[in-house]
Formats: sequence, structure tokens, C-alpha cells
Amino acid sequence: MRVGIDTNPLYVTKAGVARYVRGLLQGLAVVKPSDCQWRPLAWEVENFGYAQPLRACKTAYRELVWARWLASRRLAEWGSELLHSTAGWLITPPRSVQHVVTLHDLALLRHPERYRRWQRVSGLRRLQSLAKAARIVCVSQFAADEAMQLLGLPARQLAVVHNGHDECLGGEASSAGAPPLLPAEFFLFVGSLEPGKNLALLREVWAMAAATGGCLPPLLIAGARWAGVPGEGPPPPDWHYLGHVPDVELARLYRHALALVFPSKYEGFGLPVLEAMGCGCPVICSRVASLPEVAGDAAWWCELDPASYLAALRECTRNAPARTAYVQAGPVQARKFPWSACAAGTLEVYRTVLR
Repeated sequence: MRVGIDTNPLYVTKAGVARYVRGLLQGLAVVKPSDCQWRPLAWEVENFGYAQPLRACKTAYRELVWARWLASRRLAEWGSELLHSTAGWLITPPRSVQHVVTLHDLALLRHPERYRRWQRVSGLRRLQSLAKAARIVCVSQFAADEAMQLLGLPARQLAVVHNGHDECLGGEASSAGAPPLLPAEFFLFVGSLEPGKNLALLREVWAMAAATGGCLPPLLIAGARWAGVPGEGPPPPDWHYLGHVPDVELARLYRHALALVFPSKYEGFGLPVLEAMGCGCPVICSRVASLPEVAGDAAWWCELDPASYLAALRECTRNAPARTAYVQAGPVQARKFPWSACAAGTLEVYRTVLR
């Protein structure tokens, strides 16, 4: 098999889709299939900044010129038999090349308010194109169920291949002590800072705690776009925005946090939940979307409302045996999702399509 793998997410985002691409490539390197040769396919120009019009110009070139014309030509030159689009339909391959597309979620349909107008227009067009793919890789059973319900796609076209746990984040805890300049005790939030991740709920939680005379430990927020929630007003004084955090530092944050607080409203998978568990960090979240599928019995579940989260956070600080139980359960759950299994499942999709 000769496969081109779309690696454009590595150059446009530092969020979960990029972690998926890196993890898949990492898993393929571990599996080392003898029947598959793969090559990364991308316009290798970074576009992480949000300054306009530069970002818009790069996006337009990547999507309207490179993806439509140059990428297809490169696949033909390589003699590729299959294209794997890892972040939805971007590249239209030559007719002789089979097409596999990864579907991460359908937040665009469930929560369109989270997206800009141009994202909604282009995103809907890509979703409508999914029916033409030979096979669609869904990162969770939840995502597959959404695809059947909202897009009318048949089950035979879908393959559930879970994301994985990044081993570089799940090694033994560091003995060097807590990272410098950080509180001795803190809660942690990890994710892109947009409304769907629900930091607004945590603002209510911290305000409720202060009003009832029992302030919570500080909240450290790891996410590249702290300006993504400007309409929510200034943060509580004991919140600390860290911006984008490198993996080594992120692992130390997981290992020293009292818990990852993850009040997301909607997830196609939920990589921070799995990463935290792999590092022995308890996870406080709600039974929404894919999270029960990913976290199993290893999460500290609570209702998606401020009072429930406040009760869980206070219990986490006061009930050491309960917290220890979640510390121990997390890595066991995370080991069920290695990137090598993601790679093996994806390879089987390739084989099925080309068989």
C-alpha cells in the first residue's frame, strides 16, 4: 500500500487534531507494517498566529490553491493508492486514489455558535463531501453515532478507531518536585479556550466558592488562545493563563495538579482527559458526548452545573482516599488506548479499502 497522510494540522493548530496526527504517525512507527508505505502530505508553512490578514491569506492559499491543485498532483507523482485526510475533507485526490477521512466530531452541527461564518460555510461543505469517501474513521463510537444521526451516513461506511494515549505524557512522575513559580496546590484546565470548553461554568464555580467563604485553590489554564474568551470579562484573581504549554511541562502540570477540571459541553473524543489519566491526574468532568466512552469508571463524574462542580472540587481537596483511588484508576484506563492500537486500526481501514 502506498498512502499519503494529510499532515496539515501540524502546521495550523496546536490543539487535539494536531495531537491526533502526531500520535497516529508515532503509532505507525511502532507498528512498522511491512505492507504499507506512507508519506506525509502538507503545505509545510506554519499558520499559528491570528493576526489578519496574514492568517486569512495563508488559509486561503492552503485550502483553495494547494489543496485543490498541488496536493493532488503530488499524490499522482508518488503513485499513491490512498489518501488519508486526517482532519476532515480538505484535499480532493485523483480519481485513481481511494480516500479515507477522519471525522473528529460534529460540533459544527451541534454548536454552530462556536464557529465564525466562513468556518460554518466551508465546514458544512466538507461534511457534505464525506458521503463520497471510501471509508470514514470515527475517533469514538459517539462520533460514529453522530455521523449516522446527523449526516445520514451508513454504518458500513464508518470505522471506529479510538485516539490514543501519548506515552511521552504518561511516564513515571518526576522526582524534581513541583514546577517553579506554581502554587503548591492547584486545579488544572487544558484545552482550546473557546465557549464550548465551558470556562464560563468554572467562573461561576469560583465565584460561588468565594461567596460561601471557602475559596478554592488556584486554577491554572493551559491553552494557546487565552484571548479566545474576551467577552467573559476579567478572570478571577486566582486564575493563571499559561498559554501554550510544551508537552514536558504539560506532563508535570498533570502530575502535580489536584485534578484536571474539564467541564466541556461536547467532545468527539477528549484527549486531555486521557492524557491526564495517563499521568495519574484525577479528572473531574460530566457524562456528556464521548467522555463516558473514554473515561470509563476512572473519572470523577458530576452534573454539568456550578453547584455539582463545586462539590466535586471541594471533595477532591478534602477526601484524600477518594482522590488516591482516581490517581490509581487513571493510568489503568489510559493504557486501554495506545497510539499503536490507533495505528493498527487505521491500517486495517486502509487494507479494507484497497482489498
